[in-house]
Amino acid sequence: MGLLKRIGQNTPASPGVPAAPAPAAGGHGTPAPSGGGEDQASKLAELRMRRAAPPGATGGAPGAPAVVSDIKKRVQDKLMAEMPPNMDMSRTAEVRKMIEDLYETILADEGIVLNRQERARLFDSIVSEILGFGPLEILLRDETITEIMVNGPKNVFVERKGKIVRAPVTFDNDQHVLRVIDRIMSPLGRRIDESHPYEDARLPDGSRVNAIVRPIALCGPTLTIRKFFKTPMTIEKLIEFGAVTAEAVEFMRAAVIAACNIVVAGGTGSGKTTFLNIISGFIPGDDRILTIENAAELQLRQEHVVTLESRPPNIEGRGEVSMQNLVVNALRMRPDRIVVGEIRDGAALDMLQAMNTGHDGSMTTCHANSARDTLSRIETMCLMAGMDLPVRALREQISSAVHLIIHLGRLHDGSRKVLQISEVQGMEGDVITMTDVFIFEQTGLEKGKIIGRLRPTGLRPRVMEKIEEAGIHLPPSIFGIGERSRF
Repeated sequence: MGLLKRIGQNTPASPGVPAAPAPAAGGHGTPAPSGGGEDQASKLAELRMRRAAPPGATGGAPGAPAVVSDIKKRVQDKLMAEMPPNMDMSRTAEVRKMIEDLYETILADEGIVLNRQERARLFDSIVSEILGFGPLEILLRDETITEIMVNGPKNVFVERKGKIVRAPVTFDNDQHVLRVIDRIMSPLGRRIDESHPYEDARLPDGSRVNAIVRPIALCGPTLTIRKFFKTPMTIEKLIEFGAVTAEAVEFMRAAVIAACNIVVAGGTGSGKTTFLNIISGFIPGDDRILTIENAAELQLRQEHVVTLESRPPNIEGRGEVSMQNLVVNALRMRPDRIVVGEIRDGAALDMLQAMNTGHDGSMTTCHANSARDTLSRIETMCLMAGMDLPVRALREQISSAVHLIIHLGRLHDGSRKVLQISEVQGMEGDVITMTDVFIFEQTGLEKGKIIGRLRPTGLRPRVMEKIEEAGIHLPPSIFGIGERSRF
Protein backbone atom coordinates (compact mmCIF):
# COMPACT_ATOMS: atom_id res chain seq x y z
CA MET A 1 0.00 0.00 0.00
CA GLY A 2 3.07 2.29 -0.15
CA LEU A 3 2.09 3.75 -3.54
CA LEU A 4 -1.46 4.37 -2.40
CA LYS A 5 -0.17 6.24 0.61
CA ARG A 6 2.09 8.47 -1.50
CA ILE A 7 -0.65 9.17 -4.03
CA GLY A 8 -3.11 9.92 -1.28
CA GLN A 9 -0.76 12.52 0.19
CA ASN A 10 0.39 14.14 -3.07
CA THR A 11 -2.47 13.85 -5.56
CA PRO A 12 -5.00 16.72 -5.47
CA ALA A 13 -8.68 15.94 -5.74
CA SER A 14 -10.01 15.83 -9.27
CA PRO A 15 -11.98 18.87 -10.47
CA GLY A 16 -15.58 18.69 -9.38
CA VAL A 17 -14.83 15.95 -6.87
CA PRO A 18 -14.79 16.92 -3.19
CA ALA A 19 -11.61 16.17 -1.29
CA ALA A 20 -11.66 13.29 1.13
CA PRO A 21 -12.81 14.33 4.59
CA ALA A 22 -10.06 15.17 7.05
CA PRO A 23 -9.17 12.30 9.37
CA ALA A 24 -10.76 12.25 12.79
CA ALA A 25 -8.41 14.33 14.90
CA GLY A 26 -7.72 14.59 18.55
CA GLY A 27 -8.34 18.36 18.38
CA HIS A 28 -4.99 19.09 16.61
CA GLY A 29 -5.53 17.74 13.09
CA THR A 30 -3.58 14.52 13.75
CA PRO A 31 -5.07 11.06 13.26
CA ALA A 32 -6.74 9.69 16.30
CA PRO A 33 -4.66 6.87 17.71
CA SER A 34 -6.09 3.57 16.55
CA GLY A 35 -3.05 1.37 16.52
CA GLY A 36 -2.81 1.63 12.65
CA GLY A 37 -2.09 5.20 11.51
CA GLU A 38 -0.48 4.07 8.26
CA ASP A 39 -3.38 1.73 7.47
CA GLN A 40 -5.88 4.51 8.09
CA ALA A 41 -4.01 6.92 5.81
CA SER A 42 -3.90 4.27 3.12
CA LYS A 43 -7.63 3.65 3.39
CA LEU A 44 -8.33 7.37 3.12
CA ALA A 45 -6.09 7.63 0.06
CA GLU A 46 -7.91 4.70 -1.53
CA LEU A 47 -11.26 6.32 -0.75
CA ARG A 48 -10.11 9.52 -2.46
CA MET A 49 -9.11 7.68 -5.63
CA ARG A 50 -12.35 5.76 -5.70
CA ARG A 51 -14.22 9.04 -5.61
CA ALA A 52 -12.02 10.43 -8.38
CA ALA A 53 -12.45 7.35 -10.57
CA PRO A 54 -15.01 7.59 -13.39
CA PRO A 55 -18.32 5.73 -13.07
CA GLY A 56 -17.88 2.03 -13.65
CA ALA A 57 -14.16 2.00 -12.78
CA THR A 58 -13.21 -1.00 -10.75
CA GLY A 59 -10.26 -2.22 -8.82
CA GLY A 60 -9.85 0.73 -6.47
CA ALA A 61 -6.96 3.10 -7.09
CA PRO A 62 -5.63 1.53 -10.26
CA GLY A 63 -9.03 2.10 -11.87
CA ALA A 64 -8.40 5.86 -12.05
CA PRO A 65 -7.07 6.60 -15.57
CA ALA A 66 -4.72 9.36 -14.42
CA VAL A 67 -3.14 7.11 -11.80
CA VAL A 68 -2.69 4.20 -14.22
CA SER A 69 -1.25 6.58 -16.83
CA ASP A 70 1.25 7.89 -14.30
CA ILE A 71 2.28 4.38 -13.26
CA LYS A 72 2.59 3.36 -16.92
CA LYS A 73 4.82 6.32 -17.74
CA ARG A 74 7.14 5.76 -14.78
CA VAL A 75 7.41 2.00 -15.34
CA GLN A 76 7.90 2.47 -19.08
CA ASP A 77 10.58 5.15 -18.63
CA LYS A 78 12.46 2.99 -16.15
CA LEU A 79 12.19 -0.04 -18.43
CA MET A 80 13.60 1.89 -21.38
CA ALA A 81 16.45 3.15 -19.19
CA GLU A 82 17.33 -0.32 -17.90
CA MET A 83 17.02 -2.26 -21.15
CA PRO A 84 20.33 -2.86 -22.98
CA PRO A 85 20.69 -0.21 -25.74
CA ASN A 86 21.98 -2.73 -28.28
CA MET A 87 19.17 -5.25 -27.76
CA ASP A 88 17.87 -6.84 -30.97
CA MET A 89 14.17 -5.93 -30.88
CA SER A 90 13.41 -8.42 -33.67
CA ARG A 91 13.89 -11.28 -31.18
CA THR A 92 10.41 -10.69 -29.83
CA ALA A 93 10.09 -13.62 -27.40
CA GLU A 94 13.44 -12.85 -25.73
CA VAL A 95 12.71 -9.13 -25.46
CA ARG A 96 9.23 -9.77 -24.07
CA LYS A 97 10.67 -12.06 -21.36
CA MET A 98 13.22 -9.40 -20.40
CA ILE A 99 10.50 -6.74 -20.26
CA GLU A 100 8.38 -9.00 -18.05
CA ASP A 101 11.24 -9.60 -15.60
CA LEU A 102 12.10 -5.89 -15.41
CA TYR A 103 8.42 -5.01 -15.10
CA GLU A 104 7.90 -7.28 -12.08
CA THR A 105 11.11 -6.00 -10.45
CA ILE A 106 10.12 -2.35 -10.94
CA LEU A 107 6.64 -2.89 -9.50
CA ALA A 108 8.15 -4.56 -6.44
CA ASP A 109 10.88 -1.90 -5.97
CA GLU A 110 8.41 0.96 -6.38
CA GLY A 111 5.90 -0.66 -4.04
CA ILE A 112 3.20 -0.42 -6.71
CA VAL A 113 0.11 -2.46 -5.82
CA LEU A 114 -2.13 -3.52 -8.74
CA ASN A 115 -4.77 -6.20 -8.99
CA ARG A 116 -4.21 -9.05 -11.46
CA GLN A 117 -6.34 -7.53 -14.22
CA GLU A 118 -4.68 -4.10 -14.06
CA ARG A 119 -1.23 -5.68 -13.83
CA ALA A 120 -1.81 -7.70 -17.03
CA ARG A 121 -3.40 -4.75 -18.85
CA LEU A 122 -0.55 -2.42 -17.92
CA PHE A 123 2.04 -4.99 -19.01
CA ASP A 124 0.35 -5.49 -22.41
CA SER A 125 0.18 -1.74 -22.89
CA ILE A 126 3.88 -1.30 -22.11
CA VAL A 127 4.87 -4.19 -24.41
CA SER A 128 2.80 -2.61 -27.21
CA GLU A 129 4.67 0.67 -26.74
CA ILE A 130 8.13 -0.96 -26.74
CA LEU A 131 7.69 -3.78 -29.25
CA GLY A 132 4.61 -2.76 -31.21
CA PHE A 133 2.73 0.29 -32.37
CA GLY A 134 1.19 1.47 -29.11
CA PRO A 135 -2.55 2.25 -29.24
CA LEU A 136 -2.74 0.95 -32.82
CA GLU A 137 -2.02 -2.63 -31.77
CA ILE A 138 -5.63 -3.41 -30.79
CA LEU A 139 -6.87 -1.96 -34.09
CA LEU A 140 -4.32 -3.88 -36.15
CA ARG A 141 -5.45 -7.13 -34.51
CA ASP A 142 -9.13 -6.47 -35.30
CA GLU A 143 -9.82 -8.30 -38.56
CA THR A 144 -13.09 -6.41 -39.15
CA ILE A 145 -11.14 -3.16 -39.63
CA THR A 146 -9.87 -2.45 -43.15
CA GLU A 147 -8.40 1.02 -42.65
CA ILE A 148 -7.05 3.03 -39.71
CA MET A 149 -6.93 6.84 -39.80
CA VAL A 150 -5.09 8.84 -37.12
CA ASN A 151 -5.92 12.55 -37.41
CA GLY A 152 -3.68 13.87 -34.66
CA PRO A 153 -3.33 12.29 -31.21
CA LYS A 154 -6.95 12.47 -30.06
CA ASN A 155 -8.90 11.65 -33.23
CA VAL A 156 -8.58 8.07 -34.43
CA PHE A 157 -11.04 6.60 -36.93
CA VAL A 158 -11.42 3.19 -38.57
CA GLU A 159 -13.27 1.77 -41.54
CA ARG A 160 -15.52 -1.27 -41.06
CA LYS A 161 -17.58 -2.70 -43.91
CA GLY A 162 -16.98 0.45 -45.93
CA LYS A 163 -18.19 2.80 -43.15
CA ILE A 164 -15.96 5.13 -41.11
CA VAL A 165 -16.44 5.26 -37.32
CA ARG A 166 -14.46 6.71 -34.40
CA ALA A 167 -12.10 4.26 -32.67
CA PRO A 168 -12.02 3.94 -28.84
CA VAL A 169 -8.28 4.73 -28.60
CA THR A 170 -6.16 7.88 -28.40
CA PHE A 171 -2.50 8.87 -28.20
CA ASP A 172 -1.01 10.91 -25.36
CA ASN A 173 0.24 13.77 -27.57
CA ASP A 174 1.93 14.58 -30.89
CA GLN A 175 5.22 13.08 -29.72
CA HIS A 176 3.48 9.78 -28.98
CA VAL A 177 2.19 9.59 -32.56
CA LEU A 178 5.61 10.56 -33.92
CA ARG A 179 7.27 7.75 -31.96
CA VAL A 180 4.93 5.22 -33.58
CA ILE A 181 5.53 6.72 -37.04
CA ASP A 182 9.29 6.53 -36.49
CA ARG A 183 8.97 2.89 -35.42
CA ILE A 184 7.23 2.15 -38.74
CA MET A 185 9.68 4.11 -40.91
CA SER A 186 13.04 3.24 -39.32
CA PRO A 187 13.26 -0.47 -40.30
CA LEU A 188 12.62 0.54 -43.93
CA GLY A 189 15.36 3.17 -43.96
CA ARG A 190 12.79 5.93 -44.43
CA ARG A 191 12.47 9.15 -42.50
CA ILE A 192 9.89 11.81 -41.79
CA ASP A 193 10.51 15.26 -40.32
CA GLU A 194 9.89 18.95 -41.03
CA SER A 195 12.20 18.90 -44.06
CA HIS A 196 10.48 15.77 -45.46
CA PRO A 197 6.99 15.85 -43.90
CA TYR A 198 5.28 12.97 -45.71
CA GLU A 199 6.21 9.42 -46.63
CA ASP A 200 4.81 6.04 -47.68
CA ALA A 201 5.80 2.83 -45.92
CA ARG A 202 4.49 -0.60 -44.99
CA LEU A 203 4.08 -2.67 -41.85
CA PRO A 204 5.74 -6.09 -41.44
CA ASP A 205 2.46 -7.79 -42.40
CA GLY A 206 2.28 -5.86 -45.69
CA SER A 207 -0.24 -3.20 -44.63
CA ARG A 208 0.28 0.07 -46.50
CA VAL A 209 1.08 3.20 -44.50
CA ASN A 210 1.05 6.91 -45.34
CA ALA A 211 2.27 9.44 -42.77
CA ILE A 212 2.26 13.23 -42.90
CA VAL A 213 3.37 15.57 -40.11
CA ARG A 214 3.58 19.25 -39.20
CA PRO A 215 3.90 21.83 -40.70
CA ILE A 216 1.94 20.23 -43.57
CA ALA A 217 -0.61 18.47 -41.33
CA LEU A 218 -2.09 21.25 -39.22
CA CYS A 219 -4.06 18.92 -36.92
CA GLY A 220 -0.91 17.08 -35.87
CA PRO A 221 0.84 13.91 -37.09
CA THR A 222 -1.53 12.06 -39.41
CA LEU A 223 -1.29 8.36 -40.17
CA THR A 224 -3.34 6.30 -42.63
CA ILE A 225 -3.00 2.51 -42.66
CA ARG A 226 -4.58 0.33 -45.33
CA LYS A 227 -4.61 -3.05 -43.61
CA PHE A 228 -3.37 -6.16 -45.32
CA PHE A 229 -5.70 -9.15 -45.15
CA LYS A 230 -4.37 -11.76 -42.72
CA THR A 231 -6.41 -14.31 -44.69
CA PRO A 232 -5.70 -13.53 -48.36
CA MET A 233 -8.71 -12.44 -50.38
CA THR A 234 -9.56 -14.92 -53.12
CA ILE A 235 -11.50 -14.65 -56.34
CA GLU A 236 -14.03 -17.12 -54.90
CA LYS A 237 -14.72 -14.73 -52.02
CA LEU A 238 -15.19 -11.82 -54.43
CA ILE A 239 -17.77 -13.85 -56.35
CA GLU A 240 -19.47 -14.81 -53.06
CA PHE A 241 -19.59 -11.14 -51.96
CA GLY A 242 -21.12 -10.15 -55.30
CA ALA A 243 -18.16 -7.98 -56.27
CA VAL A 244 -17.77 -9.79 -59.60
CA THR A 245 -19.47 -12.61 -61.52
CA ALA A 246 -18.10 -16.02 -62.41
CA GLU A 247 -18.45 -15.22 -66.15
CA ALA A 248 -16.36 -12.06 -65.83
CA VAL A 249 -13.74 -13.99 -63.85
CA GLU A 250 -13.47 -16.63 -66.59
CA PHE A 251 -12.87 -13.88 -69.15
CA MET A 252 -10.26 -12.14 -66.98
CA ARG A 253 -8.48 -15.42 -66.24
CA ALA A 254 -8.25 -16.16 -69.97
CA ALA A 255 -7.03 -12.61 -70.70
CA VAL A 256 -4.25 -12.84 -68.08
CA ILE A 257 -3.07 -16.26 -69.28
CA ALA A 258 -3.10 -14.99 -72.89
CA ALA A 259 -0.83 -12.08 -71.81
CA CYS A 260 -3.21 -9.18 -72.36
CA ASN A 261 -2.05 -5.86 -70.91
CA ILE A 262 -4.46 -4.82 -68.16
CA VAL A 263 -5.01 -1.62 -66.17
CA VAL A 264 -7.06 -1.87 -62.96
CA ALA A 265 -8.61 1.55 -62.27
CA GLY A 266 -10.81 3.09 -59.60
CA GLY A 267 -11.05 5.65 -56.82
CA THR A 268 -9.25 5.66 -53.47
CA GLY A 269 -10.16 2.63 -51.37
CA SER A 270 -11.98 0.86 -54.20
CA GLY A 271 -9.79 -2.24 -53.86
CA LYS A 272 -7.45 -1.81 -56.85
CA THR A 273 -4.34 -3.31 -55.25
CA THR A 274 -6.28 -6.22 -53.75
CA PHE A 275 -7.85 -6.96 -57.12
CA LEU A 276 -4.50 -6.69 -58.94
CA ASN A 277 -3.04 -9.10 -56.40
CA ILE A 278 -5.85 -11.59 -57.10
CA ILE A 279 -5.77 -11.51 -60.90
CA SER A 280 -1.95 -11.68 -60.82
CA GLY A 281 -2.51 -15.16 -59.42
CA PHE A 282 -3.71 -16.21 -62.90
CA ILE A 283 -0.22 -15.65 -64.36
CA PRO A 284 1.33 -19.03 -65.28
CA GLY A 285 3.83 -20.28 -62.72
CA ASP A 286 6.70 -20.61 -65.20
CA ASP A 287 6.74 -16.89 -66.12
CA ARG A 288 9.40 -14.56 -64.67
CA ILE A 289 7.47 -11.79 -62.93
CA LEU A 290 8.86 -8.43 -61.79
CA THR A 291 6.76 -6.37 -59.36
CA ILE A 292 7.49 -2.67 -58.95
CA GLU A 293 5.90 -0.71 -56.11
CA ASN A 294 6.34 2.43 -54.07
CA ALA A 295 5.63 0.43 -50.89
CA ALA A 296 5.60 -3.34 -51.45
CA GLU A 297 2.07 -4.74 -51.03
CA LEU A 298 1.61 -7.36 -53.72
CA GLN A 299 1.88 -10.94 -52.50
CA LEU A 300 2.24 -13.10 -55.60
CA ARG A 301 2.26 -16.85 -55.00
CA GLN A 302 4.27 -17.86 -58.07
CA GLU A 303 7.77 -19.23 -57.58
CA HIS A 304 9.69 -16.90 -59.94
CA VAL A 305 8.92 -13.40 -58.64
CA VAL A 306 11.35 -10.49 -58.23
CA THR A 307 10.04 -7.70 -55.98
CA LEU A 308 11.39 -4.16 -56.44
CA GLU A 309 10.56 -1.20 -54.22
CA SER A 310 11.31 2.47 -54.87
CA ARG A 311 13.44 4.46 -52.42
CA PRO A 312 13.14 8.11 -51.35
CA PRO A 313 16.17 10.41 -51.13
CA ASN A 314 18.23 10.38 -47.94
CA ILE A 315 18.63 13.33 -45.58
CA GLU A 316 21.17 14.86 -47.98
CA GLY A 317 18.76 14.60 -50.91
CA ARG A 318 20.66 11.76 -52.56
CA GLY A 319 20.10 8.10 -53.30
CA GLU A 320 16.55 8.33 -54.64
CA VAL A 321 15.36 5.43 -56.79
CA SER A 322 12.06 6.34 -58.44
CA MET A 323 9.38 4.11 -59.93
CA GLN A 324 10.47 5.39 -63.33
CA ASN A 325 14.05 4.23 -62.66
CA LEU A 326 12.80 0.79 -61.65
CA VAL A 327 10.56 0.36 -64.71
CA VAL A 328 13.48 1.23 -67.00
CA ASN A 329 15.80 -1.13 -65.10
CA ALA A 330 13.21 -3.91 -65.15
CA LEU A 331 13.45 -4.07 -68.95
CA ARG A 332 17.06 -5.25 -68.54
CA MET A 333 16.08 -8.08 -66.19
CA ARG A 334 14.49 -10.36 -68.80
CA PRO A 335 10.92 -10.20 -67.43
CA ASP A 336 8.01 -12.13 -68.91
CA ARG A 337 5.56 -9.95 -66.97
CA ILE A 338 5.94 -6.55 -65.33
CA VAL A 339 3.42 -5.74 -62.58
CA VAL A 340 3.50 -2.13 -61.37
CA GLY A 341 1.62 -1.49 -58.13
CA GLU A 342 0.43 1.95 -59.22
CA ILE A 343 1.37 4.47 -61.87
CA ARG A 344 1.03 8.07 -60.73
CA ASP A 345 3.63 10.05 -62.70
CA GLY A 346 6.00 9.86 -65.67
CA ALA A 347 6.55 6.15 -65.00
CA ALA A 348 3.35 5.67 -67.05
CA LEU A 349 5.26 6.43 -70.26
CA ASP A 350 7.93 3.84 -69.46
CA MET A 351 5.19 1.35 -68.63
CA LEU A 352 3.61 1.94 -72.06
CA GLN A 353 7.00 1.49 -73.70
CA ALA A 354 7.41 -1.83 -71.87
CA MET A 355 3.97 -3.00 -73.00
CA ASN A 356 4.79 -2.01 -76.59
CA THR A 357 8.20 -3.68 -76.72
CA GLY A 358 7.37 -7.32 -76.28
CA HIS A 359 6.40 -7.40 -72.58
CA ASP A 360 2.78 -8.41 -73.05
CA GLY A 361 0.87 -9.50 -69.99
CA SER A 362 1.92 -6.48 -67.94
CA MET A 363 -0.48 -5.06 -65.35
CA THR A 364 -0.80 -1.94 -63.23
CA THR A 365 -3.33 0.18 -61.31
CA CYS A 366 -4.37 3.79 -61.76
CA HIS A 367 -6.64 6.28 -59.99
CA ALA A 368 -9.57 7.19 -62.26
CA ASN A 369 -13.35 7.72 -62.19
CA SER A 370 -14.21 5.47 -65.15
CA ALA A 371 -12.65 3.36 -67.88
CA ARG A 372 -12.70 6.32 -70.28
CA ASP A 373 -11.15 8.62 -67.66
CA THR A 374 -8.36 6.05 -67.18
CA LEU A 375 -7.11 6.75 -70.71
CA SER A 376 -7.07 10.50 -70.02
CA ARG A 377 -5.20 9.94 -66.77
CA ILE A 378 -2.57 7.78 -68.47
CA GLU A 379 -2.17 10.42 -71.17
CA THR A 380 -1.68 13.16 -68.57
CA MET A 381 0.84 11.09 -66.59
CA CYS A 382 2.84 10.34 -69.75
CA LEU A 383 3.10 14.07 -70.41
CA MET A 384 4.51 14.45 -66.86
CA ALA A 385 7.58 12.53 -68.06
CA GLY A 386 8.70 15.74 -69.78
CA MET A 387 8.81 14.26 -73.28
CA ASP A 388 7.54 16.60 -76.00
CA LEU A 389 5.28 14.09 -77.73
CA PRO A 390 2.41 14.95 -80.09
CA VAL A 391 -0.92 14.04 -78.50
CA ARG A 392 -1.90 11.77 -81.38
CA ALA A 393 1.37 9.83 -81.15
CA LEU A 394 0.85 9.41 -77.42
CA ARG A 395 -2.72 8.17 -77.89
CA GLU A 396 -1.54 5.68 -80.50
CA GLN A 397 0.95 4.37 -77.94
CA ILE A 398 -1.83 3.98 -75.36
CA SER A 399 -4.28 2.32 -77.75
CA SER A 400 -1.74 -0.24 -78.92
CA ALA A 401 -0.34 -0.94 -75.43
CA VAL A 402 -3.45 -1.33 -73.26
CA HIS A 403 -5.87 -4.15 -74.04
CA LEU A 404 -8.31 -4.10 -71.09
CA ILE A 405 -9.36 -1.67 -68.36
CA ILE A 406 -11.07 -3.08 -65.27
CA HIS A 407 -12.82 -0.30 -63.36
CA LEU A 408 -13.68 -0.79 -59.66
CA GLY A 409 -15.85 1.36 -57.42
CA ARG A 410 -16.90 1.76 -53.81
CA LEU A 411 -20.67 2.32 -53.68
CA HIS A 412 -22.82 4.25 -51.15
CA ASP A 413 -23.44 1.16 -49.03
CA GLY A 414 -19.68 0.65 -48.61
CA SER A 415 -19.51 -2.34 -50.96
CA ARG A 416 -16.74 -2.60 -53.53
CA LYS A 417 -17.58 -3.97 -56.96
CA VAL A 418 -16.24 -4.34 -60.48
CA LEU A 419 -18.28 -1.72 -62.32
CA GLN A 420 -16.86 -2.00 -65.82
CA ILE A 421 -14.59 -4.17 -67.93
CA SER A 422 -13.75 -2.34 -71.15
CA GLU A 423 -11.62 -3.16 -74.16
CA VAL A 424 -9.39 -0.58 -75.85
CA GLN A 425 -9.96 -1.22 -79.56
CA GLY A 426 -7.85 1.31 -81.44
CA MET A 427 -8.00 4.81 -82.92
CA GLU A 428 -10.62 6.65 -84.93
CA GLY A 429 -9.11 9.94 -85.98
CA ASP A 430 -7.60 11.42 -82.82
CA VAL A 431 -9.89 9.50 -80.45
CA ILE A 432 -9.16 6.18 -78.73
CA THR A 433 -12.11 3.85 -79.20
CA MET A 434 -13.40 1.58 -76.44
CA THR A 435 -16.06 -1.08 -76.02
CA ASP A 436 -17.67 -2.23 -72.77
CA VAL A 437 -17.50 -6.01 -72.37
CA PHE A 438 -19.13 -6.13 -68.92
CA ILE A 439 -20.91 -3.33 -67.06
CA PHE A 440 -22.53 -3.17 -63.60
CA GLU A 441 -26.27 -2.61 -63.64
CA GLN A 442 -28.00 -1.55 -60.42
CA THR A 443 -31.49 -3.03 -60.12
CA GLY A 444 -32.58 -1.76 -56.71
CA LEU A 445 -31.87 -0.92 -53.09
CA GLU A 446 -32.79 -3.29 -50.27
CA LYS A 447 -32.26 -2.43 -46.57
CA GLY A 448 -29.58 0.06 -47.52
CA LYS A 449 -27.76 -2.47 -49.73
CA ILE A 450 -27.32 -1.89 -53.45
CA ILE A 451 -28.70 -4.72 -55.57
CA GLY A 452 -27.25 -5.26 -59.02
CA ARG A 453 -25.09 -7.43 -61.23
CA LEU A 454 -22.11 -7.17 -63.54
CA ARG A 455 -23.74 -8.17 -66.82
CA PRO A 456 -22.22 -8.87 -70.24
CA THR A 457 -23.02 -6.39 -73.02
CA GLY A 458 -23.43 -9.05 -75.70
CA LEU A 459 -20.34 -7.98 -77.65
CA ARG A 460 -17.42 -10.25 -78.42
CA PRO A 461 -14.14 -8.47 -77.58
CA ARG A 462 -11.34 -8.35 -80.13
CA VAL A 463 -8.88 -9.78 -77.60
CA MET A 464 -10.64 -13.12 -78.09
CA GLU A 465 -8.33 -13.61 -81.07
CA LYS A 466 -5.32 -13.30 -78.74
CA ILE A 467 -7.00 -15.55 -76.17
CA GLU A 468 -7.76 -18.24 -78.77
CA GLU A 469 -4.18 -18.08 -80.06
CA ALA A 470 -3.18 -19.09 -76.52
CA GLY A 471 -5.38 -22.18 -76.89
CA ILE A 472 -8.22 -20.94 -74.68
CA HIS A 473 -11.79 -21.17 -75.97
CA LEU A 474 -14.56 -19.46 -74.04
CA PRO A 475 -18.25 -20.22 -74.64
CA PRO A 476 -20.19 -17.35 -76.27
CA SER A 477 -22.61 -17.37 -73.32
CA ILE A 478 -19.93 -15.68 -71.16
CA PHE A 479 -20.46 -12.53 -73.24
CA GLY A 480 -24.25 -12.85 -73.23
CA ILE A 481 -24.34 -14.27 -76.74
CA GLY A 482 -26.79 -17.10 -77.42
CA GLU A 483 -25.29 -20.53 -77.97
CA ARG A 484 -26.60 -20.59 -81.53
CA SER A 485 -25.28 -17.13 -82.38
CA ARG A 486 -22.14 -16.87 -84.45
CA PHE A 487 -19.32 -14.49 -83.66
